[in-house]
Amino acid sequence: MNKLKSICLLLSLVTAAVLLPSPLKAQEQFKRGLEHISFVPKGQWITGVSVNYTQSDQENYQFLVFENINGDTYSFKISPMLMYAFKDNLAAGAKFGYQRSRTRLNSGQFVLDSETTYDVDHLYMITSNYYGTAAFRNYISLGSSMRFGLFNEVQLELGGGQSKLTNGSGTDFTGTFEKNFSLNIGLTPGIAMFLSNYSAIEVNIGVLGFGYSHTKAVTDRIYESKRSSQHANFKINLFSVSFGVVFYL
Repeated sequence: MNKLKSICLLLSLVTAAVLLPSPLKAQEQFKRGLEHISFVPKGQWITGVSVNYTQSDQENYQFLVFENINGDTYSFKISPMLMYAFKDNLAAGAKFGYQRSRTRLNSGQFVLDSETTYDVDHLYMITSNYYGTAAFRNYISLGSSMRFGLFNEVQLELGGGQSKLTNGSGTDFTGTFEKNFSLNIGLTPGIAMFLSNYSAIEVNIGVLGFGYSHTKAVTDRIYESKRSSQHANFKINLFSVSFGVVFYL
């Protein structure tokens, strides 16, 4: 009887040893089957520039409640970039930007109805801003292709600038001078299409961001005012799409 109990106990121990995983046995690593290649190899310098320029002229232009608009406007922005791939598909660097815009409204009318009309004339505004951005990129290849790839860029941007706004003429002339400061943190995915081994066209769009801005204004060198604003968003912003030519050296 004692021998039968011993045999049963031995069989139980053997079964448990077979069914339970051994702590000394390394488990096989789970793999999803995603192919990972060196899309941007370690040691490459990434440099490029994006330029944007818009201009428009209006003569007796009408838009909703605005009528007889006469004026012109332009906007110019340039942003060079320099990054370094410190590891395969990982890069870090900086961007710098300068933006200048001007709006000049010679005359116009704000019409609510046949009896309510406001005239606006001699409105002039010019703005100059500077930006510095620290950026980190992670590249992802599309399969085994070396021509097309995705990237995700995290940005920390600091900026500042000044603007001048004037209105009226003669004894009705008034002017405001502003200085501003801004802080932005953003996530901008994009796609890179290589034209050759060393040049590519990039398109990116902002989807996630947080921003803070502070502005100090002085009107007619007498009245001072301050304003600040914060914003956060998690959406595709079609107005933040940017194109650029980039060189991988």
